[in-house]
Amino acid sequence: MSYLENFHYQIMGPEEGPRLVFLHGLLGSGANWRKVTSSLQDKYRILLYDQRGHGRSFHPTSGYRPEDYAEDLLQILDELGWKKIALVGHSMGGRNALVFAANHPERVQCLVVEDIGPDASEAGVSRIQRLLNLVPVPFSSRLEAKRFFEEDFPKRLMGKDNAVTLANYFYTNIQEQPDGTADWRFSLNGVLESLQEGHRKERWVEVEKLQCPTLWVRGEFSEDLDRDIFQQILTRRPDILGVEVAQSGHWVHFDQVAEFTRILKDFLDKNSP
Repeated sequence: MSYLENFHYQIMGPEEGPRLVFLHGLLGSGANWRKVTSSLQDKYRILLYDQRGHGRSFHPTSGYRPEDYAEDLLQILDELGWKKIALVGHSMGGRNALVFAANHPERVQCLVVEDIGPDASEAGVSRIQRLLNLVPVPFSSRLEAKRFFEEDFPKRLMGKDNAVTLANYFYTNIQEQPDGTADWRFSLNGVLESLQEGHRKERWVEVEKLQCPTLWVRGEFSEDLDRDIFQQILTRRPDILGVEVAQSGHWVHFDQVAEFTRILKDFLDKNSP
């Protein structure tokens, strides 16, 4: 059996183009990147896929360490015959990308990490768990889920600036079940394990091991990548290019898609010809 068949994926762009892979964040899917890839697919051969436990890919009962996600990517690349890639990852996907680039330097032309740090943040784990606990799944129907995320969920966030964005993001992860109810599209156990394993230990060793040109992006209002941690990364590795994008939170590529894409294209043009 093909390993790639475990995943919902899409490949776009010219067959002879430089290889470019995007890894989405927790609760996300490959489709999260389409606004960015639409202006890159004329030049790059792009792979988007739902990582294990997410979207329409397989949902194993265990195996949600960053190393497990990185192993998935290695097997996918081997099956596709892609020897070297430019790699972009957001949030959890950024941590997975960091681990892959550190452990398989010969496979990575350049690396982009968006709004995640190498620190172990128990506060970040608790915050996401609290958000998930606000959602009373399963819903009686998808229509009931839509009403909840439009009306009740933003109120439960008590006026947070990103309440509507979070509500929309969560709602995209709700799918209708065979019995007509609506529940999470992702594996809840897999997501919770990903949270715990992703923050179980610091990843500064992986930062030190990087051998490729690297761009690290932070959103100005990010609650997930502390500015002090961001500065520590750039101090420890002054060869890493750090960019803070104004008027954006954790989802930089969504909040400021045009600016993020401009920064990304400039970096890729210089480092993945």
